[in-house]
Amino acid sequence: MTATEGPRIIAGVDGSEASVEALRVAATLAEPLGATVEAWACWDVPAGYGVYLAVSIEGFKYAAEQVLQQALTDAFGDERPSRVRPRLVRGKPGHLLIDGSRSALLLVVGRCGHGGFVPGSVSSACVSHAHCPVLVVHTPETTTAQGAEKQAAADAPQ
Repeated sequence: MTATEGPRIIAGVDGSEASVEALRVAATLAEPLGATVEAWACWDVPAGYGVYLAVSIEGFKYAAEQVLQQALTDAFGDERPSRVRPRLVRGKPGHLLIDGSRSALLLVVGRCGHGGFVPGSVSSACVSHAHCPVLVVHTPETTTAQGAEKQAAADAPQ
């Protein structure tokens, strides 16, 4: 971070409810700290994609862009705070967020997202290896309660 840039907070965004909440929390914290929030959506080409790589790599980037824009809309509606800036980054989320944390004031991530095969693996890696403080944000209670109610209703005999 240079003196002219000012402090920045990186929020990892994957479209999950927890990452949308992490984005909201990052924006709330940024205001009194005078920091900028970079909403990072990380994307990569899946392993084994090989032969089709040259044909449609832009599709993966486009999908990540859509996820990022939807997360910003879900978090802030049409009134995105001026301190929040979207950023698409190509690579594995854990590695990229950890590397980005070298010049960040704070790294904010959701507890469980859409990445990896182990729930919470990106947030766990960030907590273990980041170069700045890490805030792990859970899915909001109201969302969790609503999800449980919907599941209970779906499971009920009709």
